Amino acid sequence: MLKTESKFSPSAIELIWSELNKEAKLWSISEPALEKLFQKTILDQKSFKAGMTEVIASELSADDKDYIPIHEAASEAFNNDPFLEEAAAADLCATLERDPACHSYLKPFLFYKGYQAIQAYRLANWLWHEGRKVLAEFVQGRASKVFQVDIHPAATIGKGIMVDHATGVVVGETAVLGNDVSLLHGVTLGGTGKEPGDRHPKIGSGTMIGAGASILGNITIGKSCRIGAGSVVLKDVPDNTSVAGIPAKELGEAGSELPAKTMEQKF
Repeated sequence: MLKTESKFSPSAIELIWSELNKEAKLWSISEPALEKLFQKTILDQKSFKAGMTEVIASELSADDKDYIPIHEAASEAFNNDPFLEEAAAADLCATLERDPACHSYLKPFLFYKGYQAIQAYRLANWLWHEGRKVLAEFVQGRASKVFQVDIHPAATIGKGIMVDHATGVVVGETAVLGNDVSLLHGVTLGGTGKEPGDRHPKIGSGTMIGAGASILGNITIGKSCRIGAGSVVLKDVPDNTSVAGIPAKELGEAGSELPAKTMEQKF
């Protein structure tokens, strides 16, 4: 298994794609009812980015009228921006590495809405920065309906991201997440009112955000922090710090160099 800190060169991504094909062939034999799904998304595709394009378009489209523009946009995005494929590979490895219920690459690639929602966001973000804001917001809207995850296309998110369970995650327009961040269901990275401009949190790399936590306002959460489940965070948090409560209070050090990878929920 590749680690998320590995450099995701084309050859590394090719290894992941090879594993996805092996798993798809095995799963086609063990569960023939899903053979067509494995064929369409993996075995008929020529590369990781082609498979990812097919998954995004298939998941987000309500019918053929939606499928065609989404597939075309995703194909264009992946072919023009190598970061999208690298980030998708890093997110996949992060999920396999950190989720104890995940034992294959194929499971999150095809079945985990948290993983798929982040890839849908990445497409919307690419479209947003290409000036195609209407299509970006269409993709965001479809992702919100399909995955119950609402990430503004203008948000800035690094790679090696795991969104576990995912339902109810909200990330605002000016929010920033570094690399190797893990967040669970029900997390809100929101504002504190109707003020315009830069109004959402900045999350440092390596941070773990527990289920149902709300981080509100233009505040900074340092690198390698732990945010307790159900917390409401309203002020800056220093690097390598654990916080919990309503409002959240500092409880000491985070307990590891990268809480997002250890996923330790006990404080």
